[in-house]
Amino acid sequence: MSIDEAAANQVLVKEFQLDPISQALLHVDFYQLALDKAITITVPVVIKGEPAGVKQQGGLVDFIQREVQVECMPTEIPEHIEVDISELMIGQGVRLREVSTEVSWTPVSDADTLLVHVIAPKVEEEEEAEEETAEAAAGEGGAPEDAKGKADEGGGSSES
Repeated sequence: MSIDEAAANQVLVKEFQLDPISQALLHVDFYQLALDKAITITVPVVIKGEPAGVKQQGGLVDFIQREVQVECMPTEIPEHIEVDISELMIGQGVRLREVSTEVSWTPVSDADTLLVHVIAPKVEEEEEAEEETAEAAAGEGGAPEDAKGKADEGGGSSES
């Protein structure tokens, strides 16, 4: 089938190959679709907004699932699935079932799949403080011995 014939039919780009140096298109594989049958396709997930948990609580966004599989009619394939995360606080997240309402596709991936959530940052200062506390405790155990040794030395020099 020539490219002109493919353009006359509804097709989906299945795979393409680019020249590694010039980035020129070298090869394209097309997939001809039956417009009356639903297809399963992988769609990217796009996040929108800055979470309140990041701004107000200093949390971090953990983007877990960057693409999901959906089933839809070929004429209704979404370009991406947009997830608004602006209301999320630390410990809150968005699952696939929450974004799959009132859309023209149905999720093939598990509806309980966590897409994105806001987590509390790991604080290295606390870990360092714990290590210092542990070192100080070990040092305290050694301090009385050092004091005894110094007392013995001091006591020995007073006898001489």
